[in-house]
Amino acid sequence: MRQVVLDTETTGIDPKQGHRIIEIGCVEMIGRKLTKRHFHVYINPDREVEEEAFRVHGISNEFLADKPRFHEIAQEFFDFIKGAELIIHNAPFDIGFMDHEFARIGGFPKTAEVCGVFDSLVYARKKHPGQKNNLDILCKRYGIDNSHRELHGALLDSEILADVYLLMTGGQTSLGLASSSESESKEEGDVEKIRRLAASRPALKVIRASEEELKVHEERLDLIDKKSGQSLWRIKH
Repeated sequence: MRQVVLDTETTGIDPKQGHRIIEIGCVEMIGRKLTKRHFHVYINPDREVEEEAFRVHGISNEFLADKPRFHEIAQEFFDFIKGAELIIHNAPFDIGFMDHEFARIGGFPKTAEVCGVFDSLVYARKKHPGQKNNLDILCKRYGIDNSHRELHGALLDSEILADVYLLMTGGQTSLGLASSSESESKEEGDVEKIRRLAASRPALKVIRASEEELKVHEERLDLIDKKSGQSLWRIKH
């Protein structure tokens, strides 16, 4: 299955009030493994970015002034997502903006007509009911290092969401371990074989046997010794 993890940044919260997309970030996964393919673009919205939105993503009107308009990147964006399952945190927000932008141009179908949609926020709420489930909280819950994330950014958020999605839905299906020579021979664009966890992740908790459990264990070994002569667990190699 081809999946595309997607995030957008916008001038405000409601496209019906004339707000526009100013950044799109997507990363591709095939068979639950990240490939090196991604789509990322900043967009001139031909309107002002609201101050509240700017405080979230830090993308200024001045920065966007020389960026392409949506109609200039629409076909490339559409071709990248077409036929994929989109993984989006709070999908109605992003899909609403995407459909609004495509409708302004005309000639494009609604996103749900050409893509599947997996809303990771809905899934997280079902998996962790009664808890906060924003991206920062999920990173802490699943031990994902997002310390480099000072402001929201569409490409960075989609990369982080990909890690959250894989852990939240059960991890990767296979590691696909390869020898170093095989790894070095992979060409640009091939699927990455190993996803390495951050070195700063929390250490795994070590649960040690209690005195009572150790006592029961020794009693079981005594019984094995009596029946078979000597248990393997007590043979010193």
